[in-house]
Amino acid sequence: MVLQGQDGSAIVVVPQYQCRVMTSTVDAATGAGFGWINFDLIKAGKQMPHITPYGGEERFWLGPEGGQFSIFFSNGTPFDLKHWQTPRLIDTDPFALVRSGEDFIECIAEGELTNYSGFTFRIQVNRRIDLLQRATVECLLNVSISPKVRSVSYRSVNSLMNTGEVQWTEQSGALSIWMLGMFKHSPSTTVILPYVSSSDLSHLPIVNDEYFGKVPSDRLRIQAGQVYFRADGEFRSKIGLSAKRSKDIIGSYDPKRNLLTVVKFDYPEPPRKYVNSMWQIHTDPFDGDVVNSYNDGPPSPGANSLGPFYELENSSPAAFLLPGESMLHTSCTTHFVGDQDELAPIARSLLGCDLAEVASAFG
Repeated sequence: MVLQGQDGSAIVVVPQYQCRVMTSTVDAATGAGFGWINFDLIKAGKQMPHITPYGGEERFWLGPEGGQFSIFFSNGTPFDLKHWQTPRLIDTDPFALVRSGEDFIECIAEGELTNYSGFTFRIQVNRRIDLLQRATVECLLNVSISPKVRSVSYRSVNSLMNTGEVQWTEQSGALSIWMLGMFKHSPSTTVILPYVSSSDLSHLPIVNDEYFGKVPSDRLRIQAGQVYFRADGEFRSKIGLSAKRSKDIIGSYDPKRNLLTVVKFDYPEPPRKYVNSMWQIHTDPFDGDVVNSYNDGPPSPGANSLGPFYELENSSPAAFLLPGESMLHTSCTTHFVGDQDELAPIARSLLGCDLAEVASAFG
């Protein structure tokens, strides 16, 4: 389904693929999309082991991925790629279309998930996507957009309900709403993760770069207030920011495509507990990351990558829900296209960074 704005912007949403936003464009008539799509796999019409990577620049997932409360690993199995399995509910099962209009779509799904510790969650998911008009974006982000800059923006409102008869607790494990955006990579794309800098946090690491092995220094830089991460689709790696370090906004910049991407999301005032998705048993399973970025690449020498692509991700707090209780999580993705001079004030206002510095971060 195509939702199209008055300015020519548009997004493509597929209810059968968990109501995911497959791609977006600032120009529906002639423009290329920003989302990574696995056209060959979709055309083949088959499902894959572990994950069926159709792509999509915003898809609905649930955490945690790893640990004793993981919903991606069965009890007693090693935390490795061979035993990793994406639940069908968030991978291949279709969502039902509830209603739609020219600029919105709403879908629903129900199911069960059993975690590594054997606890079964009964859930209902509601997901609404709205294509946003330019004036709404300026108000939502509190930023002025130059007439020379083209943009496309959409917001997802995601609801997770406990439809079972048992409360979700720290002893049973809990789920979290997890938004993942798969975007087209390029040799010049850099991810920007603003972080909280304070003397009170000097004892805590700024960034978690241990997901798939430590990230080399030529792919990760820490500036005053921002983490820069190379998103070239050539080296499988992942980083994250904890609840004490994260802000409510992340982004990326590609100077070759004149493209600035910004993702702003709900981030309740701390302290909040976030599920831990590291692929290991955790001392504290609720001390996880709020935001993540993944750069795709071969998982081992000579192996094929999933894409390649890169991801911008954000999560809700852990959902300690009573029976019948729901949690909401909202995420807004905006792409800005324009000259660096026109994009620079937007990046400075929203991400606190200098785009010229970002463009030269990795040479």
